[in-house]
Amino acid sequence: MIAAMAAMMLLPIDVSDAGWLSDVFKGSSKQAKSPKQGKPSKHLTSRKPATLAKRAASPKRRTVRLAALGPAALPSAAFKPVAALCDPSKLRIVLDVGHTAESEGAISARNVSEFVFNLRLAKRIEEKLRAEGFTETRLLVTEGKARHSLFKRVAAANNLHADLFLSIHHDSVPNKFLEDWEFEGKKSHFSDRFSGYSVFVSRSNPDFKTSFAFAELIAKEMRAQGLDYAKQYSQPIMGRYQRELLNKETGVYRYDELIVLRKTRMAAVLLEAGSIINRDEELKMSSPGRRDIISSGVTAAVKAFCEPRWAMLGPI
Repeated sequence: MIAAMAAMMLLPIDVSDAGWLSDVFKGSSKQAKSPKQGKPSKHLTSRKPATLAKRAASPKRRTVRLAALGPAALPSAAFKPVAALCDPSKLRIVLDVGHTAESEGAISARNVSEFVFNLRLAKRIEEKLRAEGFTETRLLVTEGKARHSLFKRVAAANNLHADLFLSIHHDSVPNKFLEDWEFEGKKSHFSDRFSGYSVFVSRSNPDFKTSFAFAELIAKEMRAQGLDYAKQYSQPIMGRYQRELLNKETGVYRYDELIVLRKTRMAAVLLEAGSIINRDEELKMSSPGRRDIISSGVTAAVKAFCEPRWAMLGPI
């Protein structure tokens, strides 16, 4: 069997235009009964050579701004073609910048919004991925208020027919852990009690297996970069914020309710890159050096995900 599999890897393989891995679009139970469920989307199968050549010559804009897209209707569920090889130039990665300019997320110990941290880090990750040949990487910047923006970013990722969805965030703590202090004459809050990155996946995602595998690769690379994960989410002191720790070695947590993880129709992961309410870690997260470390880790994880061995056998 091993010899046969090795021979398969040496055979020439035609990769579809989308270059997708075995990631399946899954709808609701009603959709599953529809006779159209198993048909591939025309968008995936009807590309002509001339169209492909034009696309290669004219790469798409790097940033997707949802205000310009208008209302985005979710496409009907369809099966993605299985590709035995991952072509980096065709792997579609959506880097979701967590929160918006209107709903900024957490506020750091030095009064900087989480959205600012998220945008800076996501841009650096995009640069690294593109430099490594993942030219179909898209930076997703959303506008609008909190909950409504979640559904807008999910719809945009689904309409882009992404293979991987990575949402970039920076962590804080529940209000009960906050302490008061002043920074540059302004009142603020901090908590130096917790620090570290964390990675979240949802079992409600239609491709949980791939989501978890990708999350594991990211978390292992974070550890390889010398970073520690945030262990507090597994502790009862977190109350309603406590999460199931799926791997105590890497720091991958289960968070089923997150809309961007359960509503996206592709493998989806959320990365809390570090705590910005921790005063020491906030300074590190503000530095170009830390952004380089994290972006290098994410890029290494994507490259590992794209290896032919992984595509055929799964992580070993």
